[in-house]
Amino acid sequence: MRGGLGKAILTDTPARLTELDRHWRRWLLLAWVVIAAWFLWQRWNAVHWLALSDTDDNMRLMQVRAWLGGQGWYDLRQYRLNPPGGLDIHWSRLVDLPIAGLILLLKPFAGPVWAEKLAVGIAPLLPMGVAMAALAVTVRRLVSPVAWPFAILFLLGCSSTLLMFMPERIDHHGWQLACLAWTVAGLADPKQARGGMVVGLSSALSLTIGLELLPYCAMAGAIVALRWVWERAEARRLTVYGATLAGASAIGFVAFASNANYAMRCDALTPVWLSAVVAGGALLVLLAWIAPENRLVRLALALVAGGALAGAFAALFPQCLQRPEGVSEELARTWLNNVREAKPLYSMPGRTILPIVTGPIIGLLGTIFATWRARRSPTLVPWAAITLFTAFAVAMLFWQIRAGPAAQLLAVPGAVALAWVLLPWLLSRNSAIVRVLGSVAAVLVLGSFAVDPVVRALSSLPAAGVGKSVRIKPQDARTKQVLRAGARCASLPALQALNRIPAAVMFTHVDLGPRLIVATHHDGITGPYHRNGDAILDVHHAFQGDPDNFRTIARRHGATYLLTCPNMAETTVYRARSPGGFYDLLAHGKVPGWLTPVPLPKGSPLKLWRIDYR
Repeated sequence: MRGGLGKAILTDTPARLTELDRHWRRWLLLAWVVIAAWFLWQRWNAVHWLALSDTDDNMRLMQVRAWLGGQGWYDLRQYRLNPPGGLDIHWSRLVDLPIAGLILLLKPFAGPVWAEKLAVGIAPLLPMGVAMAALAVTVRRLVSPVAWPFAILFLLGCSSTLLMFMPERIDHHGWQLACLAWTVAGLADPKQARGGMVVGLSSALSLTIGLELLPYCAMAGAIVALRWVWERAEARRLTVYGATLAGASAIGFVAFASNANYAMRCDALTPVWLSAVVAGGALLVLLAWIAPENRLVRLALALVAGGALAGAFAALFPQCLQRPEGVSEELARTWLNNVREAKPLYSMPGRTILPIVTGPIIGLLGTIFATWRARRSPTLVPWAAITLFTAFAVAMLFWQIRAGPAAQLLAVPGAVALAWVLLPWLLSRNSAIVRVLGSVAAVLVLGSFAVDPVVRALSSLPAAGVGKSVRIKPQDARTKQVLRAGARCASLPALQALNRIPAAVMFTHVDLGPRLIVATHHDGITGPYHRNGDAILDVHHAFQGDPDNFRTIARRHGATYLLTCPNMAETTVYRARSPGGFYDLLAHGKVPGWLTPVPLPKGSPLKLWRIDYR
């Protein structure tokens, strides 16, 4: 290892390992191409049917369509929902660029329809390649120049992380994870200026895309500052990091912030967070310039600077000290507080917990082990930094389960460090059984490949045979019915059958709105986007109130049709919360006279009515 766990690895290395080191970029590119091709083949059916299953993926495609169709660069309102005013979407255009570029590149060869399908299939694989490169760089720096294939292999065991890179997953999370991977590579960089620049740039790009990984960006900055506190010679890293973070964030804001994000909001890179990031970067540059000799003085200065920044933020932007979404109490209670991915890990069933937490725990143990092994090595401080970062990611799981993909990604370097020590020991055993089976088992466990089969096996056991602390239950018939209904209603054939009707505004479920405008020429009412709380509550009130209330709300939104998806997850909430309400009456076949059924193709999972306001 170059300064790490296996420094002499190349001393008598076979030629093939030397090749793996010397031309690692070429082999990494080949690995990405093979893996990307496999995922495309595996998910080709989804690509063919433009099966964007997540509401955010559908909305991202609509944002790209709107931009390519002439909508302004800084205008990110979605006018196909809640017309004519549209919905305020708090994203930036940064992630639209690769999708739009692929569409324009492929359109002359594949035509407009297939260019779009191929673009949304390929686009998520690009950040996967960027993340793979970052993990390879990190492992080469800290473990061994030839250990990087293990990083790629173990990434394939990160089930939650890989979901963010799958074809059709065009939401921004994949690119944010790629930025996070490069943050780790920057923390592991022995060259101070380059390392500081990479951490600052990757954090700025992540914040420009969205604030989902803001805690990780803050933690990375704290780690860079702690390195300077520990060793005064790290001043150059701190200077470059602070300047890059502040400058790149400012450029990102000017280049990509929407018109709506110039308001003093707390849910995106608005003037609120931009001022905090720029001020924080400037303070770090100032600290590095002062750089007192005494370590305790440096620690005190860092704490004072952090406290001053936090105090100024609290005084100037008190509205951001609570929920950054800024939603009403009713919307939080009836919707946002119930979003599954925003719940802590311990509130989830065992079948969800095990696949998410196993990899991060293994990775954390690996970084602790590697830090101990490197205690007399130049890689001690980088390993200690990554251990802090990995421990932070594990802790984040107990705040929100949405931290799972990031925690799994950060676990990869630690898992590789364990494998690099454990596998040679197993391969040196006299017993062929230990050498072969032990090595296979180690790879399966360290790469978390064995978790899902274990979960499936436990799921097949009767409940009495499983301990209460890991009570894992298979999906019941009702859950399967709900999932099947949602998938069928969102399918392209089911929705495109609506295109035989002239374009109109259709009143439909919140979670069906983004898919409706992707698959048809009709407009909808809203989608699950927190800045549009009034429209979301209107849909809730309409379906959960009495029939006259529904008609009043539908008229206000200019809806001429009612579109429902029986047994879709959202509808079960309406029925549970409001027995005898409008939707519950529809589900029991009690349809008011002012709704006229509109025939749909045989077997359609959807129900459609024309609304009569006379």
